[in-house]
Amino acid sequence: MPRSARLTIGTLALALVLAITATPAAAVVWSSTDRWGTWSSGGYTLYNNVWGSGYGPQTIWANSTGNWGVWANHPNTGGVKSYPNATRYLGRRVSAMGPTTSSFNVTVPTSGVAFATTYDIWSSDNAHEIMLWMNKYGPVGPLGSFQVTASVGGHTWNIYRGSNGANQVYSFIRTSNTNSGTVDIRAVATWIRNQGWFGDVTIGNIQLGYEITSSAGGKDFVTNSLSITF
Repeated sequence: MPRSARLTIGTLALALVLAITATPAAAVVWSSTDRWGTWSSGGYTLYNNVWGSGYGPQTIWANSTGNWGVWANHPNTGGVKSYPNATRYLGRRVSAMGPTTSSFNVTVPTSGVAFATTYDIWSSDNAHEIMLWMNKYGPVGPLGSFQVTASVGGHTWNIYRGSNGANQVYSFIRTSNTNSGTVDIRAVATWIRNQGWFGDVTIGNIQLGYEITSSAGGKDFVTNSLSITF
């Protein structure tokens, strides 16, 4: 083979290697280190939502509203530091909700942390808050007093009821941790109404996120997939 041909082939091979190695990893659609960073798309809004005292750095990122996560480095102290979440607004009374479900899949740390993966479902006037704890790790727990253990909405829960001084809180703590599943939100809201804890309220924001108390050293919380359907 002539030397010029060998050089041409070698040059093409080198160019191909350089092209491959120079191709960057897929960039995220959105990210923010702002404690109040938000991003909206397709009826969903993502919130970094670093709201508690004594917080550390937290970065939220998203490939989509259904695939997003945070890196959080909050100190090993008490008190909730943040609730990064994805939110979709419903705006229907309990009696008129129709089928309302959410499916999720998450990857979360299980040691050296204190947090819960939770749905936060609000009445439109923010007077009532339904929390569905899908998993929890470390020294965290619900407020209020224990009411009953019940199977509703596709899961079995230890259910607590109380007030944080601003609104009524109904905490459904799953009896075992899970990182994926589907929740029947209409069934949960209807169950609470049937207990007489609230009336035919309008359900507003439906959120899924991570209520983080501590994640010292930096931990990743990843929502692999999320849908809120009504």
